[in-house]
Amino acid sequence: MLGGVIRSVRSKFTVLYAAGFLLSGAALLGLTFLLSGGGRVTAGGGPPPLASAPQRIQELTDQLDEVHTQQSRQLLAGSLIALVVMAAVSLLLGRALAKRVLRPLRLITSATRRISADSLDRRLAVVGPADEVKDLADTIDELLERLEASFTAQRRFVANASHELRTPLATMLATLDVAVAKPDPAGSTVALADRLRIQVDRVDHLLDGFLVLARAQHGALADSAPVDLGDLVDAALRDRSAGVREKGLTVTVGVPSALVAEGSPALLARLVDNVVDNAVAHNENGGWIKITGSAGSAGEETALTVETGGRVLDQREVDRLAQPFERLGGERTGSSGLGLSIVAAVAAAHGGRLALHARPEGGLRVSITLPAAKALVPA
Repeated sequence: MLGGVIRSVRSKFTVLYAAGFLLSGAALLGLTFLLSGGGRVTAGGGPPPLASAPQRIQELTDQLDEVHTQQSRQLLAGSLIALVVMAAVSLLLGRALAKRVLRPLRLITSATRRISADSLDRRLAVVGPADEVKDLADTIDELLERLEASFTAQRRFVANASHELRTPLATMLATLDVAVAKPDPAGSTVALADRLRIQVDRVDHLLDGFLVLARAQHGALADSAPVDLGDLVDAALRDRSAGVREKGLTVTVGVPSALVAEGSPALLARLVDNVVDNAVAHNENGGWIKITGSAGSAGEETALTVETGGRVLDQREVDRLAQPFERLGGERTGSSGLGLSIVAAVAAAHGGRLALHARPEGGLRVSITLPAAKALVPA
């Protein structure tokens, strides 16, 4: 946006500077042309010709008029050529001056683009005289400071709230276990305890998702290392083998060996777990899952794709699935609604991206792109 404004202002400055140079040059050439006589000059203002030589004088007068006419034409042609040259020069000078004037704005634009949600601690810190450009830079620095404080407070609140809520949840679970462990508990007590334990487990899972989301959005990956995505896919499928058998799903895995990504092993494991869990939990009975992986042409990226069948989905609803608590059609399947939002946050924290596409034949395609690691750490 700011780059487009700068380009527009540069064009305006170029036109203004060029028009000023061109008008000044045109005025100067016009004044020179007028002062030089501008047109035809005759010799009829002198003393009357001698009666004895009228024909000779007339010939000289005609020759003089012809010379002055030719000089006027040459002066006019030269003025037009000079005007064209000045027009080109004025455009070049205008562009150079506009570029010079807008150079501080270009520097501010470039520095602002390099600042993201993970680097809000950076500042423009423009030095120079107290002019409009410095005022703009200082205003942007103040805005970045407020954004950094807001982001930090939000992440701290999510993390602290999640940690604080775990203690009462643990107490509730312990109380349920004590109630059920009493000699000959009533059947209604056992049934109620089971229902409450399911709900407490859901809340605990939700809080765990909040913690992972807060960590992924924090941006700092201190435990970055090469991670084999194929191993993570195998582990995720083993953990959900019961659900796959229960629904009668057909699973096809086409992940090449040593498909290595660079990042946090814990966060990448959670990313793969969430994608596989989403494919199993939101699949239809007798459905299928296809998991494939590939490396980029330049070897700088790795891609993991998980496809599922099912009904035809609306792409507009699919686009919202990367937001927290979004579900297709408002469905409630016992999930926290954070699965794909965590995947998107983890991918973004690693410099990757998540893409969700509704398959024309029905079902969903989840594509994840991550930075590739140069080598896998030996076991």
